Amino acid sequence: MMYAAIMGYGTIGSGVAEILTECKDKITRSAGQEICLKYVLDLREFPDSPVADRIIHDFQVIESDPQIRLVVETMGGLNPACSFVKACLKAGKHVITSNKALVEAHGTELMEIARENKVNFLFEASVGGGIPIIRTLYRCLMGEEIQEITGILNGTTNFILTKMDQEGAAFEKALKEAQELGYAEQDPSADVEGHDTCRKIAILTAMATGREVHYEQIHTEGITRITDVDFQYARKMGMSIKLLGTARISGDKALAMVAPVMIGSENPLYGVRGVYNGILVKSQMLGETMYYGSGAGKLPTASAVVADLIEAVQQDKEPVSAGWRNEQQLMEESGKFRYRYFVRIEGAAAQKKEQIQKAFGDAETIVLEGTDEFALLTGEFFEEEFVKRAIGFDTESQKAGEDGIRQMIRVQVQ
Repeated sequence: MMYAAIMGYGTIGSGVAEILTECKDKITRSAGQEICLKYVLDLREFPDSPVADRIIHDFQVIESDPQIRLVVETMGGLNPACSFVKACLKAGKHVITSNKALVEAHGTELMEIARENKVNFLFEASVGGGIPIIRTLYRCLMGEEIQEITGILNGTTNFILTKMDQEGAAFEKALKEAQELGYAEQDPSADVEGHDTCRKIAILTAMATGREVHYEQIHTEGITRITDVDFQYARKMGMSIKLLGTARISGDKALAMVAPVMIGSENPLYGVRGVYNGILVKSQMLGETMYYGSGAGKLPTASAVVADLIEAVQQDKEPVSAGWRNEQQLMEESGKFRYRYFVRIEGAAAQKKEQIQKAFGDAETIVLEGTDEFALLTGEFFEEEFVKRAIGFDTESQKAGEDGIRQMIRVQVQ
């Protein structure tokens, strides 16, 4: 028997406790021995909970108990989660976390501490909820050179964009519904501004390259500028708009970005709707594979935590070598990305034909009846080149006393 403790009895922590109870026999068979939950650390009392007799409020109880070999961190945030995890690793305990902020900010240090103390530090649930993407990268694709990872990595933003796409809802209305259903926080900025997706693609890029990547290195845009009008154009073009985290790897360099992107129906991510996540991985020999499932939620995420618990028991004497080295990944500037571009402009296309040709070359024109604008679908440009062209177009428009570009959305190049 191996004893475990859970730190944080919120949505995910309570889900882990539930699975350990409901699937006890299956877990025991898979792990090779029983996993017994001894403590649950939380500031609150849970008198009516199935774990009421195991609730504690003092972390030192976990740290100093030699019986505790497994620790699950589902507290979230960096403090006190980081100091607690460090102490557990140094005390020779395996740690499993669902905390993406912790893994992104302190993963390198925590992995090194785990290696020094010959224990496991596992974090499958930090990206993609219940989708087994971390384990896929270090187990199933261990012999592959990863060339690209592109994913819908945030269920809240995907729910909002799906509502806007399928029901024509405005952003504010779709966000309010997401909040009412519990998919979005009262302060949704981490989701809708793209920061959550950014941390996750940073972790995946680090896993793929074996080097440290921080979210500050990644150009990030959220979905707050996307409107129902953008989706009207997208539908007319046979496309949809998704918030994508993308990393492309070539040699010793990586290129990463988080931004809304228009994709066509031929893209496997086109059909990923609601709170679901989808992740495309392109590798040298296998080619393109897709991983799809619940990217958040109590039991899907807890399921990933429990899988890590089982692996930690199985690898008790020979810890898993999963993660990255204490070495910075060389990141390219986001201007090296290449896209087509969807551009909305006030006025009539026929009156601005020369100006458009000068700025963007040959471009397809799209018109929505009953509007005072038109849109362009440009050819392919490097991001840095397109930005220069767009600035030039805006400058010429201002000289003529006209408004410039109303909206720009990147369009996936297949």
